Amino acid sequence: MKRIFLFLATNIAVLAVITVLVHLLGFDHWLTARGINYGALLGFSLVVGFSGSFISLAISKWIAIHSYGIHVIREPADQSERWLHETIQELARRAGIGMPDIGVYESDEVNAFATGARRNSALVAVSTGLLRRMQSGEVEGVLAHEIAHIANGDMVTMTLLQGVLNTFVVFLSRVIGYALDMVLRRDNDRGGLGLGYFIGSFVTQILLGIFASMIVMAYSRRREFRADAMGAQLAGKPEMIGALRRLKQVMEGGGVIDDRAASLSAFKISNKPGHNGLMGLFASHPPLETRIAALEQLKV
Repeated sequence: MKRIFLFLATNIAVLAVITVLVHLLGFDHWLTARGINYGALLGFSLVVGFSGSFISLAISKWIAIHSYGIHVIREPADQSERWLHETIQELARRAGIGMPDIGVYESDEVNAFATGARRNSALVAVSTGLLRRMQSGEVEGVLAHEIAHIANGDMVTMTLLQGVLNTFVVFLSRVIGYALDMVLRRDNDRGGLGLGYFIGSFVTQILLGIFASMIVMAYSRRREFRADAMGAQLAGKPEMIGALRRLKQVMEGGGVIDDRAASLSAFKISNKPGHNGLMGLFASHPPLETRIAALEQLKV
């Protein structure tokens, strides 16, 4: 709740700053003179910006379970499930969070992810490919990384960040659309929105959306380093490094990424390999070699 409050407060503060700047620059009078309800546009942008993000977060566990056909372990049925349950239970205790649901999904990918709207009611899911191809210490490192995401509130933070950026994308794209429409409008044109508005707002929303995605992905890469560091604290540095080295080996050997639910890809311990240069700005995960090097320098 504290994280949600801080982000909402930040969003309100930024909106207030924009409101003041728009007023000082006279843009609010310009918009009002052209029949645009400035306050309603801000409110509309806020609702549109956050509604989709919060709905997605609220149903994230449901989406994960149904998209991947996850078998949620209610009672361990064999030694493997018992070890998985006990390991996650101990990691959750060390991290100071409630016991998450545990799930296994059938897939050749060597991966795992965590999702859920609340840190004390989350889901940790692992692939059968990971359980088959990793040793127990490596699996423990992966699980610690996912528990760290939950403890850090990364799912909620990503949602709120996306909501804030969506709000400004919606608002600014429409303001620019209105402005372009006024520039292109002829004196004898009838009232109402013209082609300039629709083209301007559409193109601007795409461009601003791309820029917003770069910001979200930059945060996503940063949180991966934090989850690796906390995972090393929870499970041990050798286990965390061993997990990432094994993932790197798998990916270099042609490992696959299961994209049945693309919205969850950013929450997996490994996604499509990051790139250097421009494309690296849109990667949700840093390159595995970079993460390994950061862990090797880490003092735990």
